[in-house]
Amino acid sequence: MGDTNSISSMTGFARASGGDGGAGWSWEVKSVNGRALDIRCRLPQGLERLDPAVRSAVSARLRRGNVTVGLRLSQAPEAAALRVNQAWLDELIALAVEYRARDDIAPPRLDGMLALRGVIETAEAPDDAEGAQDDGAMLATLDLALAELVRERQAEGAALAAALRDRIEEVTELTRQAEALAPTRQEALGERLREQVAALLGAGSPVPEDRLATELALLAVKIDVTEEIDRLKAHCAAASRHLQEEGAVGRKLDFLAQEFNREANTLCSKASHAALTEVGLALKAAIDQFREQAQNVE
Repeated sequence: MGDTNSISSMTGFARASGGDGGAGWSWEVKSVNGRALDIRCRLPQGLERLDPAVRSAVSARLRRGNVTVGLRLSQAPEAAALRVNQAWLDELIALAVEYRARDDIAPPRLDGMLALRGVIETAEAPDDAEGAQDDGAMLATLDLALAELVRERQAEGAALAAALRDRIEEVTELTRQAEALAPTRQEALGERLREQVAALLGAGSPVPEDRLATELALLAVKIDVTEEIDRLKAHCAAASRHLQEEGAVGRKLDFLAQEFNREANTLCSKASHAALTEVGLALKAAIDQFREQAQNVE
């Protein structure tokens, strides 16, 4: 993921078809958002043996998402043709003749005997070498579908990366605004505190400078947002770096979204100033958009 559009989305769909001799098949792979990689396989009866190989192929290409893999057979292979088990049918006929002679019962109908378990059976399955060859051909088609799914997820990831960068720039700008408002807010709050202390001491009474200094110092500690602003700056830088990293970065961005939100909440709780509160609320809105978009990243 060295380029600027390197992240992948977790949503996508792909299909690939193939055939070998008398058999045809089609794979469909769908992917949606998920906290981890969750693979669901829907395979035709008799092909459950492919499940481990399918899961291994998906895990080799994807890291996150709820992935559903389905296989459809468009034409039954020749090996699935039906045949009569002649030896078993002959034995049943002999038993019927024996019991008829003993109990003088009506002879069984042929259609009834053909319906008995084991009389009609599938032709012999191909040997291990032929089966392995068919499995390999079907899995090769699955690989084509997975490659297409990866390309589609990367294409969606390009648009997602641009949206995430916009949100990071917005959070960065709002953090600058909060940093610029912090000193003016502290001066305004100091003046307001001076007026409140004067009112408590009574009109015309001087405000003791030592008491005022103590109260201002306590207030400064309570309302200081320097650490929150510094952390917001650091999170913006980290988010920009993650968008350039190789591999799946969705979990890292999820974690950063939580850290962004924590700092914005603290800043709002310390604001005590209309302009700074407004910036804090705008920060929370931008961070929420960042979080929603990050949840789509692999």
